[in-house]
Amino acid sequence: MTKIIYDLYQVCIALPLCLVLTILVSLTTIIGSLINAHFWGYWPAHLWGRMVCTLLLLPVKVEGRERLHPGTSYVFVPNHQGAFDIFLVYGYLNRNFKWMMKKSLRKLPFVGKACESGGHIFVDRSSPAKVRHTMKQAEATLVDGVSLVVFPEGARTLTGRMGPFKRGAFQVADDLQLPVVPVSINGSFRVLRRGGKWIHWSPLTMTIHNPIPPHGKGHENVIQTMEEARIAVASAVKEEQQDA
Repeated sequence: MTKIIYDLYQVCIALPLCLVLTILVSLTTIIGSLINAHFWGYWPAHLWGRMVCTLLLLPVKVEGRERLHPGTSYVFVPNHQGAFDIFLVYGYLNRNFKWMMKKSLRKLPFVGKACESGGHIFVDRSSPAKVRHTMKQAEATLVDGVSLVVFPEGARTLTGRMGPFKRGAFQVADDLQLPVVPVSINGSFRVLRRGGKWIHWSPLTMTIHNPIPPHGKGHENVIQTMEEARIAVASAVKEEQQDA
């Protein structure tokens, strides 16, 4: 009976409000970023993430924010369980950041344009020149405490288990000599898994681990940091959702 009531609530009230909110936040970001992309590219989406979780009655718990230093730029690397990772990171990381995302996401109605206006970084791997342009954009963006968030698995999990990490985020951290912060997310897979069409109630948790400083510069630093980050993320992901 409780599930039926929740399903009716999300269809009749929460989801329509979330849709309207998404459009309003996107338009606000697009217009506001013409004035100041640093502010308007983050704060409307920060409130959006919190309000979506609140409207859908999803309890959120965050641990480890005290491990971060004000004014420091980081590369955050969370595991990618489902679509609600986006709302959780936006709403509860509490750091001004930019996403590094696939260029295909630019085509999303309203949201794609808002991300572009807000200065988020679209990755184009079609040529070495495009990759170098991405790196230059990241270097210009990640100053004055602005951080980067990258899902190192590259895509949402299909099974609930962590996939292998790709080196892209760690290469950026190495090139810019930024500390990497592993982030463990739990609950998002149960809320809305990849390919799912129905939202399920579940608590969401996000654990922020100790930053991993650069161990040097070059290939060995990238590989070592990637392995340390994977171990840290897996340490707080519930057992049934860890990598096989």
